[in-house]
Amino acid sequence: MVERGSMLSHEEHEETTYSFSSETPEPSERRTGRRHMTILRVGGLIGSRGRELCLIRNISAGGLMAHVYSRHAHGEHVAIELKGNKPIEGVVRWAEGSNIGIQFDTPIDVAEMLSSQALLDNGWTPRMPRVEVDRLATIRCGARLYGVNTHDISQGGVKVETDEPLPAGAQVVITMERFRPLQGAVRWSGDGLAGIAFNQAIPFGELMTWLIPDKVKG
Repeated sequence: MVERGSMLSHEEHEETTYSFSSETPEPSERRTGRRHMTILRVGGLIGSRGRELCLIRNISAGGLMAHVYSRHAHGEHVAIELKGNKPIEGVVRWAEGSNIGIQFDTPIDVAEMLSSQALLDNGWTPRMPRVEVDRLATIRCGARLYGVNTHDISQGGVKVETDEPLPAGAQVVITMERFRPLQGAVRWSGDGLAGIAFNQAIPFGELMTWLIPDKVKG
């Protein structure tokens, strides 16, 4: 792993993303930037060739996108195993390169899945992964006020879509729709996106209460 300081840009890491959408995740555009860190959830995939490990890129209520290491055909019936959850059955809807999209036979409860990760067997409380969220927000940076849209959020930070680049390293206050103001710092900015790290992590329960209303939008 190449060390380049404590601030990792959005081109240098990748995490499993959760969504309350009922749609199956679609293929995403490939980034040309080099990533140095991958933090994807590991799952088990049971298909026509048996069981294999896979990396979960995106999970929604209606399906998921996974990085796989063998070929899978459109229409193939599969089951996904995630630690702490019973197998989820579905059908392969698309395959592109090393990624496949799986539509679940029955939609899952994403809020319940996230809540089940609130406490590990050893008693440690992990940070909640990133969750897709589309809400308006304002960012105050010194005397400037920016209007932005949230892209995804975790307990430790938020990614936003912005028409104007935010100054990297700047201290800001972000106020999201129906949520209290949060202090943080701009970690990276570019390509119409910016990442903000919160000075204090949002409590799990508080963030879940704020996110759940998005579930009804489907």
